[in-house]
Amino acid sequence: MSSSTPTESSAQPAAATTKDFKHRIHPDWCPGCGDFSVLAAIQTALGELNVPAHKVAVVSGIGCSSNLPGYINCYGMHTLHGRALPVATGLKLGNHEMTVIVTGGDGDGYGIGSAHFLHTARRNANLTYIVMDNQIYGLTTGQTSPTSVKGMKTKSTPFGNVENPIMPVPLAIVAGATYVARGYSAKQKHLVEMIKGAILHKGFALVDVFSPCVTFNKDNTYLWFNKRVKMLDELQHDPGDFHAAMERGYQWGDVIPIGLFWKREDLPALEDCEPVLADGGPLAHRTARISAEQAEALRKELM
Repeated sequence: MSSSTPTESSAQPAAATTKDFKHRIHPDWCPGCGDFSVLAAIQTALGELNVPAHKVAVVSGIGCSSNLPGYINCYGMHTLHGRALPVATGLKLGNHEMTVIVTGGDGDGYGIGSAHFLHTARRNANLTYIVMDNQIYGLTTGQTSPTSVKGMKTKSTPFGNVENPIMPVPLAIVAGATYVARGYSAKQKHLVEMIKGAILHKGFALVDVFSPCVTFNKDNTYLWFNKRVKMLDELQHDPGDFHAAMERGYQWGDVIPIGLFWKREDLPALEDCEPVLADGGPLAHRTARISAEQAEALRKELM
């Protein structure tokens, strides 16, 4: 299942460090792409949390950002466009002792994968979903994405985008996500803290990350964001206040908040709602209750 597998040293039952998550394969993103910073932030967060690399799986869909599992030294899977969340949910239910991180872009997650996004949130699946949001389709060379602002001129909208953008933060909150944060790739230390909080949270966690596309998005650049992003901590925001979280999530203009918008811990995660997982440990470690002959017959039927 892996696009990248742990080395022999990182597969030992000992805590890992940030260095253990560095892969021998280097990213081929455009120089200056915000995704480099997101990758480094994920590696740093896992290392600082001392999560063993053999207990981490990163699942992605399709897009520039979805190549990320191939650049991090842990288990990984590159799935179909928009389908990373259901695959990751199955992985988590199959072995709920794993730390499962899902990575992708705004087109993958909020476009073709939008239905899965909503239903994964309402189920409160215990996943960390990191969306590298660059407000454009980068892999296909610069078309309008679900988060492109109205009026934006792109290859697919040369006279200006006529559609209103999706607002991921309030959408995640009303859908049922129990940890909703936003980061910015140019503020990596802050992003590391947002990701660490998401990994530690028991439930569905979204970290929407402004990750500028330096090649195709000439509007939402680093300079553009640098003038506007502001920490929610500086705005005296309470992440337990639903109405304040919604209001801040819709804020887009001279001030664009980043930080933890919403968190609640009173809802059980999906894995805690499944009676079959209550006893006996992860399904992946249990003895199969069917004979070898039955298993082989099932394999042949499905293959």
